[in-house]
Amino acid sequence: MNIEQFIDNEVKSNDVVLFMKGTPQFPQCGFSGQVVQILDHVGIPYKGLNVLDSMELREGIKVYSNWPTIPQLYVKGEFVGGCDIIREMFQAGELQQLFADKGVAAPAG
Repeated sequence: MNIEQFIDNEVKSNDVVLFMKGTPQFPQCGFSGQVVQILDHVGIPYKGLNVLDSMELREGIKVYSNWPTIPQLYVKGEFVGGCDIIREMFQAGELQQLFADKGVAAPAG
């Protein structure tokens, strides 16, 4: 499986995927950390993939999305955006609406 197939598989087999620097438990850049905080606040489960683990993944995700920066958030196979877009959507209530529209719910707790 090449890197594009790996990325495609991750994006399509998980409802919410965050390609980030570091892990959700230990973000290694401020922008990744902000997106993790937003997702944790909203309460949506997601898979975090650390692009620092693999140069191939780090470059591959930029090609896959045609987006030059990391983090990158995908919901139901669709690229949503990076840190600034996610923050603006969250502040406007649009991110929560996107999750609702896509049928992605926070676990009842």
